[in-house]
Amino acid sequence: MSRYNAADIEPKWQKAWADAEVFTAKADPDKPKYYVLEMFPYPSGDLHIGHVRNYTMGDVVARHRIATGHAVLHPMGWDAFGLPAENASIERGIHPGTWTRSNIANMKEQFALLGLSLDWSREFATCDPEYYGKQQAMFLDFLAKGLVYRKNAVVNWDPVDMTVLANEQVEDGKGWRSGATVERRELTQWFFKISDYSEELLTALDSLDNWPDKVKTMQKNWIGKSRGLQFAFSLIDGPDGHDRIEVYTTRPDTMLGASFIGISPDHPLARELEKENEDLAAFNAECRKMGTAEEEMEKAEKKGFDTGLRVRHPFDTAWELPVYVANFILMDYGTGAIFGCPAHDQRDHDFARKYDLPIIPVFVDEDYTEAVKLPSDRPDLDWSGAEGFGHLDGETEMTMLAYAFDVEANVPPAKNEEYTYLRGFFGETRLTANAAIDAAIAFCEEHGVGHGVTKFRLRDWGLSRQRYWGCPIPVVHCATCGVVPEKKENLPIELPEDVTFDRPGNALSWHPTWRDVPCPKCGAPAQRETDTMDTFVDSSWYYARFTSPDAETPTDADEAAYWMNVDQYIGGVEHAILHLLYSRFYARAMHACGHLPASAIEPFDALFTQGMVTHEIYLTRDANGRPVYHLPSEVNDGKLADGREVEIIPSAKMSKSKRNVVDPVDIINQYGADTARWFVLSDSPPERDVEWTASGADATHRHLGRVWRIVTEIIESPDEGAQPGDKDLLREMHKTIHDVSMGIESFGFNSAVARLYAFTATLGKSQAGRAAKIEAARTLVQLMSPMTPHLAEDLWSQLGGDGLVTLAAWPVADDAMLVDDEVTLPIQINGKRRSEITVPADMAKPDIEALVMADKAVQRALDGGAPKKLIVVPGRIVNVVV
Repeated sequence: MSRYNAADIEPKWQKAWADAEVFTAKADPDKPKYYVLEMFPYPSGDLHIGHVRNYTMGDVVARHRIATGHAVLHPMGWDAFGLPAENASIERGIHPGTWTRSNIANMKEQFALLGLSLDWSREFATCDPEYYGKQQAMFLDFLAKGLVYRKNAVVNWDPVDMTVLANEQVEDGKGWRSGATVERRELTQWFFKISDYSEELLTALDSLDNWPDKVKTMQKNWIGKSRGLQFAFSLIDGPDGHDRIEVYTTRPDTMLGASFIGISPDHPLARELEKENEDLAAFNAECRKMGTAEEEMEKAEKKGFDTGLRVRHPFDTAWELPVYVANFILMDYGTGAIFGCPAHDQRDHDFARKYDLPIIPVFVDEDYTEAVKLPSDRPDLDWSGAEGFGHLDGETEMTMLAYAFDVEANVPPAKNEEYTYLRGFFGETRLTANAAIDAAIAFCEEHGVGHGVTKFRLRDWGLSRQRYWGCPIPVVHCATCGVVPEKKENLPIELPEDVTFDRPGNALSWHPTWRDVPCPKCGAPAQRETDTMDTFVDSSWYYARFTSPDAETPTDADEAAYWMNVDQYIGGVEHAILHLLYSRFYARAMHACGHLPASAIEPFDALFTQGMVTHEIYLTRDANGRPVYHLPSEVNDGKLADGREVEIIPSAKMSKSKRNVVDPVDIINQYGADTARWFVLSDSPPERDVEWTASGADATHRHLGRVWRIVTEIIESPDEGAQPGDKDLLREMHKTIHDVSMGIESFGFNSAVARLYAFTATLGKSQAGRAAKIEAARTLVQLMSPMTPHLAEDLWSQLGGDGLVTLAAWPVADDAMLVDDEVTLPIQINGKRRSEITVPADMAKPDIEALVMADKAVQRALDGGAPKKLIVVPGRIVNVVV
């Protein structure tokens, strides 16, 4: 009997699939189509186990759909542009394209080792001119449709890399690559008008039934629809041209808790004031060194600058509030100005505490006398220590107190006056938060204070990047004609190869010839746009290009109509917001320009976000106590080769910096690809993290060897005809077909694997005849085929299966075999199991009782007497009390 040897069988079957073009996608009107897509990788140069998990999941889905008679599209490409490649080229002294394409070649070889069902005939990289030229054509279409525009905007600026950074590229206020402190800088930028689709992108989420709820919630929060009040504070003695400060607030019910006005350092008033105030100019400059990410701004220390200006509260012209420039206010959200309500906003509270501003409660718990205790020595109304204060939600019923202030004394009136005033002001004394907001807006509109406005948190997508390695923006700047779109016949506008990176910034800006071109409109000397596109643009439509990667236009209408939408999209939850949101916008924009059918404006029908692969971290310490990290391959039984013991830190996300990475090529060389595939599917639900352990991989390999041994023993066994165990084995086989099919279709891969473990054990112990065992073994390898395709293919061949198991029709469970016609009932006597009986599943209770009474163990226990109790639980157990 031969032994399982992955190194021999895996290359053989990979070649067989390639020779037969098994995975080349072909549109077939006689078949249902299925498009499965994993988020395509960045070509960093090496695969990691996280890649293995992600792409194995997609492979299981694709192989199962091939077996169930679908025309399957399962493509692969490379997200190849971006700053990392440019930085790597600078460090290595090579062209970014050279580095990128070398990495692609290396990763493609590694992917091939996994035996994935990928259609490599559709492969492309986003740095291919054939791809980004079509992207440039769509940019021009979007520009003609009014979906692209150019304006000045405050951006995250990396002063070392000299480029704009997206918010997610700013980590703790530093550039993700350079480590430099990021600044806010105003630049002229290109934008996609994603905000035009805010309402549609929000409401359409409710129709995405096969998306994780957490992802939809994250997108809803990012889009951020809110109903609020737009109004103005009158500015007292402001500079010329500035007599009002416009404010948008989602909590107009807290207006009577206003303590100060805050404006952004980039607010027009702040910019005007800094011209005559050096201290303010310095403060604003310091603020602009912060990034624009809201999370970063929330974490930063709250700082303000008192402008000396005051505004009048719209409810009382005698009530004046100070105006501060504050470092936590962004210009491009709302109006760039807020009113601070320190009693009910933590950020405002921190600010008021720092600058000794009043903290004026508006809401308290219903039991006012218990919730609030006025400190007799605090006439400024700093009640921050009172119990019950805090944010309201839409359900909590609170008593709303709108105080009629004695402005000079700055103290509230008596409690009964508060309630009287409230009823005349917002209409009721008992309101939930949402009702209070509506009442406040209605009151303000009625009295001409402001008007209700619906706004979205979603900002337009800034796509300009000041770097070389990206898709060039196809416009030309002409002194006479202004910004002129390039002619489509001149596309693609290719990146020049002869660039240098001997100084920071965008190499396109100082290229000797590339930038200088004639104006496409008047022919006069002009200059190309040197900004390139955000790499999110590249990944926002690649799914559509895969349907027709060789088309002369961005998509082929017939191919897009056949293959779209993506039936199953798979990727990390870290892309849950921007990538998915931008892709949803881009599909709509492509439809608006005729590149996708209306049915494809939501490009991903189903989404699955997989967990990470984790590993322990191993370290020693150098002479100064600093950690020195070690690869798992360097550690054996907690020690290094030189005998030193390592510190072990519990499992964490695999990281090159912590060296807790596992090279899948090493695993494949040691165990084979099927072991790696089976392990990442078996140990944990796919949406959760899975810990990679050497012992787990070893146990997986032993199991696959056991499957090999059991099946080959059956093949070599003599045929002794039908046996009593045939029916039990085949019944278990059909149950396994049902359970594994359900597991794959529901992304319960670990459940499917567990069922296959159990069926392997059943087959190994079965007393069935050879014919039944052969049938069961064929079914076992078919069901394992999506997970361990090489092993399954070889055993299928040995079992005499017709053709490739990859193309064999998926087994179908016989419903009749899923129902047991006999059940075994344990018999307990006085609580201890003493015997059992096997009876028809539908046997009547009196007949079961008769058989129990005839059982020898029961008769011995009764010794001629009658039982005190005889309890039959049909299908479960029998209890006899003697």
